Amino acid sequence: MNILDKIVANKKEEVAAAKSKVSIKELKYYRHFTAPVASIKENLIKKKDFPVITEFKRQSPSKGIIHAGAKVVEIVPGYAKAGAAGISVLTDVQFFGGSNDDLSQARDLTDTPIIRKEFIIDPYQIYEAKAIGASAVLLIAAILEKQQAADLASLANYLGLEVLMEFHDESEAEMLNSYVDMAGINNRNLKTFEVDLQHAANMISLLPSHILPIAESGIHSADDFLFLKNAGFQGFLMGEYFMKHSDPAKACADLKAEVTGKSVTQL
Repeated sequence: MNILDKIVANKKEEVAAAKSKVSIKELKYYRHFTAPVASIKENLIKKKDFPVITEFKRQSPSKGIIHAGAKVVEIVPGYAKAGAAGISVLTDVQFFGGSNDDLSQARDLTDTPIIRKEFIIDPYQIYEAKAIGASAVLLIAAILEKQQAADLASLANYLGLEVLMEFHDESEAEMLNSYVDMAGINNRNLKTFEVDLQHAANMISLLPSHILPIAESGIHSADDFLFLKNAGFQGFLMGEYFMKHSDPAKACADLKAEVTGKSVTQL
């Protein structure tokens, strides 16, 4: 099995265990379940000069430890202050060192829209995302069947969550459906972890005009950002670049200053 297969196999076990502990009925009583959430898509359009979704993650299968001991309270408020249009929070425990508590804590610290970045394969995880305070969910085309993707996206919309669907190659583009708000083209192949920015630039023409195009992974400089923005992307999901710095929020502010031509003191 490749790493993606291993993650999905483990996720099936995790979801089964979660269901046995907390029912969907119980999730609906969580304090965040009925709370209104802001739109990431609208925020990206509003912040068109720097439409960046920052990411909170401690590690990844491809890079290992990225920011050991990272704490939500020390990073997420800074991301919001630096002008992030959205914040992605990894909730996978085994492979990314995240947790549901990370997302709930982030929700309590900022009004900035939050994406639950997770390997979602079951409706239960959509209810769970709503219950822990997410504004949107990530759906990964490579691990879903077409009808399954439509059902999960429809449920997310029903619960008031936006959907970012991620795909890597042309064959996965057919997974897009009317419930998807944003489409992320991942420059990193999730099976080999190879990165190619030109790949996203070549793929953007496959996206319907009503779906906001998001570039994901491998964006490590202002030049990378501007190359993809000139290719037509209206949003950027960036994690490793910020999290590898001792002060991720400062790295975000510095990049914003560079790509918008403003001094850091003006941010």
